[in-house]
Amino acid sequence: MTTVGEALITLLEAHGVDTVFGIPGVHTVELYRGLARSRIRHVTPRHEQGAGFMADGYARASGRPGVAFVITGPGLTNTITAMGQARADSVPMLVISGVNATPTLGKGLGHLHELPDQRGMMEKVALFSHRITGADELPGVLARAFSLFSSSRPGPVHIEIPTDIMVNPADGLVAVLSNAAPPAPDGAAIAKAAELVAAARRPLILAGGGARKAEAPLKRLAERLGAPVVQTTNARGLLYRHPLGVPASPSLKAVRALIDEADLVIAAGTEFGPTDYDGYGDGGFVPPANLIRIDIDADQLARRPATIAIQADCAEALRALLGRVGESAASGDGQARAAATRKAALAELSPAFTAQIRAVETIRDALPGAIIVGDSTQPVYAANLYYDHDRPGGWFNAATGFGALGFGPPAAIGAALAVPDAPVVCLTGDGGFQFTLPELGAALDAAAPVTFVVWNNRGYREIETSMLDVGVEPVGVSPAPPDFCKLAEAYGIAAERLADIGHLADALKRARATGLPYVIEITVD
Repeated sequence: MTTVGEALITLLEAHGVDTVFGIPGVHTVELYRGLARSRIRHVTPRHEQGAGFMADGYARASGRPGVAFVITGPGLTNTITAMGQARADSVPMLVISGVNATPTLGKGLGHLHELPDQRGMMEKVALFSHRITGADELPGVLARAFSLFSSSRPGPVHIEIPTDIMVNPADGLVAVLSNAAPPAPDGAAIAKAAELVAAARRPLILAGGGARKAEAPLKRLAERLGAPVVQTTNARGLLYRHPLGVPASPSLKAVRALIDEADLVIAAGTEFGPTDYDGYGDGGFVPPANLIRIDIDADQLARRPATIAIQADCAEALRALLGRVGESAASGDGQARAAATRKAALAELSPAFTAQIRAVETIRDALPGAIIVGDSTQPVYAANLYYDHDRPGGWFNAATGFGALGFGPPAAIGAALAVPDAPVVCLTGDGGFQFTLPELGAALDAAAPVTFVVWNNRGYREIETSMLDVGVEPVGVSPAPPDFCKLAEAYGIAAERLADIGHLADALKRARATGLPYVIEITVD
């Protein structure tokens, strides 16, 4: 007899899943039946939040959904934070959990791991949450999840399987595979957009995280129009060192001025969120008046109306627009506008910020093509304001959107397992690292060659600054850090401490050469 648990593994394999992140428990043992005989690799984090963050990093690096297995109750509540981050950043994540036996649900009988309404709780975070009530539901609900991931704005999906259903017979279940694709760009909307483009003299492109896979058509369109391309945090790397590239935050005055001066703005895959466009909370961002907006999500398009809204995958829409746009009538000063903006944006930043940006650039230059996974720490904040990465999709962090502290270490592990040939660096602070520090053990177990760079300024210095700026005497911002090198060594992981940032490049190369997890602690005055 094939049980529901065994069928689940077979169906996930059919959908192309090769890795799951999870911690088994007494309520999910049956979900693990057959896993050891499958082609799916299981990675065990030290906390279920780590499972979710690893699935997130895996998805961002690979472009495929990340999958987490977690137990009923506390395992799932531990994963909610990671699901919130995935929801905010449109990351495809499938979380499969147990739930108590069907006859007990909602009765408050005091069963192990019991919640009043587990699925109802998850419906507030997930794109959808489904409880399996019979084996025959499993192929359809998995097909629904993977169809959503491939055809619309992705995010976390939750499936729960009651303990009494897991053991039921599930012979003969066949995967329902979907070839669902995003909606094709509307021809009439593309034609109208081409008319606006033809009339523009000072066009500009805003690229967000939704444009990460549109590098080629985005670059061709920018070059044809002579349009500067402003890249938000999740779009960095799309135009590395390109004369039309502006790898700077729209929260900066110079970038806002560039947007204001444009007579046409093409926004591709950006939600105009405050963490990208109003990071200082000054309310100074003015939405463009003449706006062509491209987004895969109809709800997102409705939240900020545009002159022309095109619901489609960014790459497809940009290719369609390229097919209708001839030589631009633009003034031809796009490169000059971009260069002036880059210079002015850098000039806005303090010496401390520019020094932190140089540290990030050191990582990039020492390890070309690296994936740098950031946590909420000073050099990440600085680089989110201004930093040019050399790999599309290779710079991401949790310091925007949901902003979950502790994201970096487990997400970097997920990324390293998804793209094993790429150097992967986790850039974290001493405060954030302590949120998920035990995941060093998971990195060791999985032989994930992540280099953990710890920016140790002995506390939550960014929060301390925020308190001082508004006249609040700092409290709670100086948690004592451990000796990270000794902790790494306790896990059997090599580590070194740097007092001079000038030695970082050589340390990174030493770390990469080991092919193993490695910790570099930078002590900051």
